[in-house]
Amino acid sequence: MKLSAALLAIALSAPMGLISPAAAKQLTRTELTPAQATAAAELLLEALKNRQGDVMHDALAAPVQTSVDMNTVQARLNQRAAIDATRVVSVTPGYNTTTIDAVVTTASGDEGVLMVLDEDGKLLAWKWSDRIQPIETTALDFTRDLAAGRWIAARSKMSLQLQEELAPGDLKRKWTKLSQVSGGFRKVKDAVIAHQGGDQQLVLVAVAFGQATTNLFVIFDASGRIINVDISRDFV
Repeated sequence: MKLSAALLAIALSAPMGLISPAAAKQLTRTELTPAQATAAAELLLEALKNRQGDVMHDALAAPVQTSVDMNTVQARLNQRAAIDATRVVSVTPGYNTTTIDAVVTTASGDEGVLMVLDEDGKLLAWKWSDRIQPIETTALDFTRDLAAGRWIAARSKMSLQLQEELAPGDLKRKWTKLSQVSGGFRKVKDAVIAHQGGDQQLVLVAVAFGQATTNLFVIFDASGRIINVDISRDFV
């Protein structure tokens, strides 16, 4: 699923590099309650199960909705294997987003689904949990390098321009500040492609901290090099 240029532009409008200490102070927990997020996720899962393209399209976040028409959504639903049952496994509020882990059951067994909801409970990005694509792998490896203090390894995944702007010590300082503000790093959860193809590609990496799970924006160029990293704060 691709995001429109509008959302990608918002992501790219942030200062180059990891979120600054000043910006970190602006991070706010999502106002979407777990009950609201669960209801939104169940609506999406029911639409997926019943192959209701109109309901699914209406439940998409505005930037996503403008990039795909209802007929395309319906066609994709029609290609999916029949779903017998669905369930929400966990709801994790974060900074301006909520991450949902769910399971769908088909004749082949259970399959995990990861969804990211915006402040209004609309679907921002989603993926089948066992399907990893190359830029997702790079985004996950980059984030795990940061979490493990492998600053040089993390930096090697960035474009030359970004490497010129961020020394290994800069990565250490910025990640440490983010971790402190967020209550301490716990684990890297998963990654979701929000926009793929073209000169700018966007992957959201769900990172669990002590106080919340937030989605790290990792932005790639066409060759798969990281050209920007930032935290999702606002989509308005």
